[in-house]
Amino acid sequence: MDISINKYISETGFCSRREADKYIEQGRVTINDNIASKGNRVQAGDVVEIDGEPLKKKKSTVYIALNKPKGVTCTTDLKDKSNIIDYLNYPSRIFPIGRLDKRSEGLIFLTNDGDIVNKILRAGNQHEKEYIVTVDKPIDLEFVKAMRNGVRILGTVTQKCFVQQEGSNKFRIILTQGLNRQIRRMCEVLGFEVTSLKRVRIMNMTLKDLAPGKWRYFTKEEITNINALVASSSKTEKGNQGNEGMDE
Repeated sequence: MDISINKYISETGFCSRREADKYIEQGRVTINDNIASKGNRVQAGDVVEIDGEPLKKKKSTVYIALNKPKGVTCTTDLKDKSNIIDYLNYPSRIFPIGRLDKRSEGLIFLTNDGDIVNKILRAGNQHEKEYIVTVDKPIDLEFVKAMRNGVRILGTVTQKCFVQQEGSNKFRIILTQGLNRQIRRMCEVLGFEVTSLKRVRIMNMTLKDLAPGKWRYFTKEEITNINALVASSSKTEKGNQGNEGMDE
């Protein structure tokens, strides 16, 4: 065995590679009692500890689909009283893949598989996320065209995407990008405020009959399909340059 320290940590199911890098930067990771730094490698027989506790080998992988209700924050920080971990109260350590804004609702995945988190969050994967969005006033064709063709936010222009009007002030949008609070920011630039935002699909998975606040395990078929969809992920250690690929 000879793998990078962040990959080793993620493969134990403790957290994603990106989170592992934060632990390393904070000096909380040791290899054989020596403080680890980014780029260190782990060899067979090495003892890796976080905050003085040895990392345990990964248990069986868990993949969960949750219909997140409004008011739940997609963070593993237990100091945040509305955090998604306490909300789900799952008996073993899991973490969300990407984020949904606290005010937003809908489909989010949670897992203990740090490797699949890393693959899904890569910007290069271009995985589809579908949302139903309601705004504070009626929309028109000009609004739909503008959303489709790209809106300048966060110093860039959003990628062209599918947008379809669903009602006087409601639309469906499919994103492959994941800029921070992307849909809300796009609407704000065009003079609209989002009053309701619901993610109804990630890649091949939809909410189906999952009621708000309820969760279920992935089926074996869904796990196989997700793994096939991310199989083309680059094998490099690079992340996606600070862009959380599963943001709204």
